[in-house]
Amino acid sequence: MINKIKEAALETLTIEASAVEKLKERIDEEFVAAVQCILDCKARVVVTGMGKSGHVGRKMAATFASTGTPAFFMHPGEAFHGDLGMVTENDVVIAISNSGESAEVVNILPIIRRIGARIIAMCGRRDSQLGKAADHFIDIGVEKEACPLGLAPTASTTATLAMGDALAIALMSVRDFTSQDFALFHPGGALGRKLLLTVKNVMHTGEENPLVHKDKTAKDALFIMTDKGLGAASVVDDSGKLVGIITDGIIRRALAKDYKFLDEAVGNIMFETPLTIKQEAMASAALSVMEKHKPRPVTVLPVIDDNKIPVGIIHLTDLLRQGVV
Repeated sequence: MINKIKEAALETLTIEASAVEKLKERIDEEFVAAVQCILDCKARVVVTGMGKSGHVGRKMAATFASTGTPAFFMHPGEAFHGDLGMVTENDVVIAISNSGESAEVVNILPIIRRIGARIIAMCGRRDSQLGKAADHFIDIGVEKEACPLGLAPTASTTATLAMGDALAIALMSVRDFTSQDFALFHPGGALGRKLLLTVKNVMHTGEENPLVHKDKTAKDALFIMTDKGLGAASVVDDSGKLVGIITDGIIRRALAKDYKFLDEAVGNIMFETPLTIKQEAMASAALSVMEKHKPRPVTVLPVIDDNKIPVGIIHLTDLLRQGVV
């Protein structure tokens, strides 16, 4: 029984992998024309399909929408009873049917034509009703299904899903869709935090921003750092510009040698060339700067403006707390 289970599973994966592999031969001029049709679209991409093709179509529409191509799924049965009112002459309709003969899909094609929308067929037969009615044809046909009965859509739905992803990624590539664009459509969860969060959203500013003048003593700096609880303070000159940073590590190492150090001017003991960052930078960029510092990572970054005024400070724990990784 165990061998039978493994054999069936491996056969399924082999058949489906082969179906996807053969799709490479169909990335041709007609595929390019279909992509160009979508790029030229002034409105939305409307994806429709029945049964398992409909389930794949829903995923395709969601992928398009999240990667810069406005799209939605329209059930062909509901379309025939009023939902066709959502389709405009400026839309592109992607109709999915492995056979190209699904009645629910075929029945709405004349109305879509009358509305004026362009039609891209994703099916296995160009000479089918769907294939003939379309402006562009994308071949998703497979030699056989993984189902031993040859009935349950398996390899065909896998091929359709893969071809839908190929369309979406091709569109992304041509549009130069960036991670910031992607984040705009994914504001929730860890992904949104990582891609949308800026240093300004995370930094300590105002009363929480530890600042100390370069002429103040190490003791003064220690009190300020203890009060703010960030383990460091930005050192400024008379004009308020950043001239260095002092950390609890600097003070601890000095105290281990001589307590008289506490009366030393901060300007004499500070680190004069600290790493800095601008408040407009991505929070993920701040984390990268901290982690890549040699010989060891740093835990704080002064945030400066164009005039080198320290407007805030960011701590490693602030980034980790926000889920920036």
